[in-house]
Amino acid sequence: MERNAELESSLELLEDKPVFVAPGALYVVATPIGRLVDISVRAIRVLSQVDLIAAEDTRRTYILLNQLGIKKEVVSNQKFNEHRKTEFFLNALRDGKSVAVVSDAGTPCISDPGNELIKAALAEGFAAVPVPGACAAVSALSVSGFDLTSFAFRGFFPKENARRREEIRQLRRGDVKSVCYYESPKRIVKTISFLAEALPDARLCLCNDLTKTHERFYRGAPGEVLAELEAHPNADKGEYTLILSPENAGGEPEVLALSPAAALAEELARNGGTARDAIERILARPDNQLKKNDLKDAALRLREIFGEV
Repeated sequence: MERNAELESSLELLEDKPVFVAPGALYVVATPIGRLVDISVRAIRVLSQVDLIAAEDTRRTYILLNQLGIKKEVVSNQKFNEHRKTEFFLNALRDGKSVAVVSDAGTPCISDPGNELIKAALAEGFAAVPVPGACAAVSALSVSGFDLTSFAFRGFFPKENARRREEIRQLRRGDVKSVCYYESPKRIVKTISFLAEALPDARLCLCNDLTKTHERFYRGAPGEVLAELEAHPNADKGEYTLILSPENAGGEPEVLALSPAAALAEELARNGGTARDAIERILARPDNQLKKNDLKDAALRLREIFGEV
């Protein structure tokens, strides 16, 4: 009973703490990534006091504001119109209005719109004020259990094969201890399948629907996480944040740094044989990322230049 009284006293103290919103200032406000109660007292105060809110999705922001009992003008500021709308918000700041920037969930600019407006406001001398709170990337890193002495946020995991191969090269170099990605529920199985082949010894902490009622964590090597994902009937639902530790991924394989033609030429120079033999040897390597058709095309080009290979 005594502890409850202390808690009530602390909450009353927070209620009495004033939050001042300055005219002509841009407030970067973190919103909940799952549970409404994760929003900060300061964020609520700022959203209720600013003149204007720049939102990634006005519909999502109006839902949040209605839950908080806040009535405010909300204007779209999403990736497709951010450049065009920046001048609108700058004019509001020039008129002495205060503006809050919010994303659909979490901290703005972390793989979400807002950075263009913030850079433009700073360039004109306006203040950009952080109102900290939820962030899926930081939340996932904090519970990963991995080495966080250095980490990188890389946005969404690449879709294209060329960019994926480059991503694997960087991971194998081990420049940072832990790497954070966001991923769509529709692509998560495909991405983890790719990692199970390309980085089988890496360690993963895959977070699904962070802070929500049914949040779930998958931990282990990519193959283990893949098996657990494939066994879960609702794996294609919710948002995913992936933390990858490349610590055991090994050094960068030399062939990954080469084009198909260069890889083929080097293999022929080192081990001889025909182009067909060289292609088979390259494809048999466990760390190979080159495609058979690309190697065949390279063999044809080399034959045109140098004759029979």
